[in-house]
Amino acid sequence: MNYKNNREELTKVIGERSSIRHISKHRKPDGSVDIEGNLKLWNDLMERFDKIMLWENGTPGFDDSVTEQTEPYMVFVPPADPKLIRGTIIVAHGGGFVTRTGCEGFHVADYFNRAGFAVAILSYRLQPFNRRDAIADMQRAIRILRAKKEELGITDKVAVMGFSAGGMLSGNCATHFDYGNNEALDLIERFSCRPDAAVVGYGAISFTSFPSGFMKNPFIDKNKAEEIYLAPEKNITVETPPFFIWQTNSDDPRFSMYLAKELADYNIPFELHCFPGGIHGLALADGNNDLDEKNTHIMHWSTLCTEWLEELGF
Repeated sequence: MNYKNNREELTKVIGERSSIRHISKHRKPDGSVDIEGNLKLWNDLMERFDKIMLWENGTPGFDDSVTEQTEPYMVFVPPADPKLIRGTIIVAHGGGFVTRTGCEGFHVADYFNRAGFAVAILSYRLQPFNRRDAIADMQRAIRILRAKKEELGITDKVAVMGFSAGGMLSGNCATHFDYGNNEALDLIERFSCRPDAAVVGYGAISFTSFPSGFMKNPFIDKNKAEEIYLAPEKNITVETPPFFIWQTNSDDPRFSMYLAKELADYNIPFELHCFPGGIHGLALADGNNDLDEKNTHIMHWSTLCTEWLEELGF
């Protein structure tokens, strides 16, 4: 399977703007978040694509009673030019680990695919599954891309790119990884899950360094060890890959600046952009988002990121 159909379907989704659900429709009349409606939109769109299931023989710990979610998978989209052998960007949507924001998956993937990269849109586990389940999903996706690189026509370079909750997930996978288990019976597990780069878009990095951040800390006074485990800036080592970090200052910019400070302490390459305008959830900031917001200055992040990835050999 060459997944050419996925490129064609992605073009259609973008042209229809069918992955965008205006923020006014995110809530029910009673004010509660319309999780079911948002997830149905994502699930229905994803049925148009050829998927790569992350675990072909069943996802460890998956609970079939969670009806709004299927087992985790990714949608691989090869470069438009089949002669190009490029690195792959795994794109992880936001949604607070409870829902999925389509523009941060489809539109971002389309942009970077048209820029020449292979992309993989990740559908990771949400609540009631926990953060470690989501991390395991992204780690597995990295391993699969490397295991299938010849079949997919890609190099073994993999970047993780996420927004909001997906940014948190990308930061976690860039600071918690292994190099594969050569003795594993599952051949996929023999491949490294260390990403070659991490792109964090307006991710609420952690609640440890700045507990008064814009997102309520679900772990405070409950499980401090888990809180620290999920804080990327607390888990940086000399083996941590390079980071590209961007956000708007409508979120607390100390999240990104403190992560950059810790990366600098370990001499890990990074690029940091904190934009004074704009708001949380802009995706490409080109108006194709659930906010209908366009900011021509913030739009530059995608061009800068493309250049950054090219310099890293993607």
